[in-house]
Amino acid sequence: MKVPRQPRQGWFAYLAGKAAHFAGRAATFFLAAALVIIWGLTGPLFDFSDTWQLVINTSTTIVTFLMVFLIQNTQNRDTIALQVKLDALIFANHGTANRLAAAELMSDRELEHLHDEYSKRAAHMLATLERHRSSTKSKRRKT
Repeated sequence: MKVPRQPRQGWFAYLAGKAAHFAGRAATFFLAAALVIIWGLTGPLFDFSDTWQLVINTSTTIVTFLMVFLIQNTQNRDTIALQVKLDALIFANHGTANRLAAAELMSDRELEHLHDEYSKRAAHMLATLERHRSSTKSKRRKT
């Protein structure tokens, strides 16, 4: 699913999403595996020198370092958005609010606000259910 960049979505969130999507593709994995195989096959040409080893070590370290931050950003956003959507579905009587259908495209501040709102509603609903269960149990005991 191709999602256009939303005006309120920051450039870093957009970049992180695109990079995570690209990194998760099979073609990207096979490209990386091919580069490692090519690097390994060139070992004899460079007499397995320190420089030859440094090339792969430095390259993989840089890529890993950058990808950790990009993927963590998308993971955090997806987790919060999923929780907000699930909360909305639980409380919806006649369908989910339109603004929640694209929660993963909201700013971090908007997501946190929605999460807080639905967390309060969940706590209220849990307290109501507990009161209902307690009153039902006491009615059964009386009969």
